[in-house]
Parts: sequence; structure tokens; C-alpha cells
Amino acid sequence: MIEKTDVIIIGAGPVGLFAIFELGLLNISCHVIDNLDRPGGQCAELYPEKPIYDIPSRVTITGQELTDDLLAQAKPFNPVYHLNQQVEKIVKLESNEWLVETSLNKTLQANCIVIAAGAGSFVPRKIPIKNIEDLEGKQILYAVRNKKILEGKNLLIAGGGDSALDWTNELAKIANVTLMHRRKDFRAAPDSVSKMLELEKEKKINFLLGQIHNIEKLNNDKINVEVKNKEEFKSVEVDYLLPFFGLKMELGPIANWGLNLEENLIKVDTKKFETSVPSIFAIGDINTYPGKLKLILSGFHEAALMAQECFKYCFPDKKNVFRYTTSSKELQKKLNVL
Repeated sequence: MIEKTDVIIIGAGPVGLFAIFELGLLNISCHVIDNLDRPGGQCAELYPEKPIYDIPSRVTITGQELTDDLLAQAKPFNPVYHLNQQVEKIVKLESNEWLVETSLNKTLQANCIVIAAGAGSFVPRKIPIKNIEDLEGKQILYAVRNKKILEGKNLLIAGGGDSALDWTNELAKIANVTLMHRRKDFRAAPDSVSKMLELEKEKKINFLLGQIHNIEKLNNDKINVEVKNKEEFKSVEVDYLLPFFGLKMELGPIANWGLNLEENLIKVDTKKFETSVPSIFAIGDINTYPGKLKLILSGFHEAALMAQECFKYCFPDKKNVFRYTTSSKELQKKLNVL
């Protein structure tokens, strides 16, 4: 069975969720496809409890709180979510509409496609040690989804980037944290590094030089992590190991759609955020253009301009009259605020 809608959004991260809202204000219906099992993208999957400080009007908000707010904002427009699947095939029909097939054999038809897939499909880089699968998701956590389970525990955080340093600074408030990196030189933001070094100076965290050599499960629900530094070995017994080695990005099937790519990013114009293929748009971290900033804020701006152009494809015989939510009674009625 073919399900019809106005726009298919590929990616249910913050930018994709805000696109639902912007399109909904123009009476454009949406179906959303994402390869994760829930909306929120990278924010919900990897950083649900990590504070975000650059969302306008919010002094601080976590990745999950941002996701929940965007879902609530999009709810009045009744989007349909197709999760745990990715787009496998797109076909241009004689009607100039798109036929989209997913990995779960779902078939959708729409006037436009909006790619809001972040940097493509992503997975955390895992520890390159064999036979530790039974520990992953238990004593080995690649993402912090519930800080409460870490309270008062002994944690070993591995990595030298933003995630490792940010979580070291954050979890030091509630747990006994040891940060491990192969050198005392970090890729993280200078402010995060300064905070971590101050915590170490105050003996609120420990720092360990080295790399993970081996991991052994113990009988007391703890693990023993063997750390190697040059030719020296040291064993650390902890409740949880949190490796933050970055993300492995894969563009996936999008690479075969005939779009104009630049270093695995999709080139767009900055007036419409349309790709080299008419009626296919790209917003958020997946796109590139002169002056591009990879910020959620930038993606929100791109979603707003994209929606104005989508209107022309969805309603070619109608005139789009720009309205403000603050003054339009019709829009306020859509948003259920009247």
C-alpha cells in the first residue's frame, strides 16, 4: 500500500522535527523516516542528558528536553513517524512526485523530500576489543541516557574530545570519575578542558594516561579495565566504562541519489536550501554552503526557508501569504492556543 503525503522528511533530529512545524504552518503534511528507534536524532541517542547552552531563550536545556519540546510543538500537525528504517530507494514519477521505499518495505509518495539526516547514519565508535558484546549496554555505555544509575558509582571515561570532557565535568558532580586519554592533550573546547583540569587539581576527578588494552567482567557486576601506557600496565576496577571515541558517520543510500555532493555533504543554495535535484531539499548538518555553521540554530533557519519553497511544489496554484503566529488567528487555531 502506498501512503501519500505532501513532504517526506528523512531524519527525526531537532532540525527535522522543527521542519514539521514550519511546514505545518503552511498546511503541508509530513511523514518522517528515521533509522533510530525514536525521534531526536543525535541529541536523544547520544546526549539525552547533556546540557545544551545555545538554543535561543533557553539558558540550558538537555538533548532529551529539546526533543520533547520539538515533538510537542510538531504534534498539532499530526506527523507520521516511520522509525527503525531508512530510505532504500527513491523514484521520480511522471507526476513529478517522489516514490520512496524504506528498508521495512514501507512505500510513501510525496511532492517533496527533505533530507534532515544530520551527517547521515551514525553510530558511536566502539572499543576495538573482541568478545565484549555482552558488556555493551550494561557495564560499557556509549551514551548516557540515565544519569541516576551512575550516582555514587566508579566511572572510567575514555576519550579526549568534547563528549569525554563534557561528561567528565558533568558526572564529577554525582560520581567518582577517572578520565583516561592517551595523552594530556585534548580536542575538546578550551573551556571544558580548563574545567576538567581544575577538577583534577582539586582532586575531584582522577586523570589516567593510557589506552584500553583489555576488559574483564568481574563477579561483583563490576569490570576490570586494563590500561596500557607505553610498556606499563595498570588495572582499574569500575562500575561503568564510558568510551567517547566520536561517531562513525555513513552517508548511506543518500550517496546514490544523484545529488551534488562535496566531501559527503549535500550542496544547497541558500535561498531555498534546495539540492541540485528539484524538489529535494537538505537542511541541518547534512548540507554545505559558503559560511555554513553546524548549529541547531542554523538548521532551524534553513527549515523555515525550505518550507516556503516546498509550498510552491505542494500547492502550485495557490499564493503563499506570509503570516506571523503572534497575530494570525488561523495559525493560533492550528496550534491549539485559542
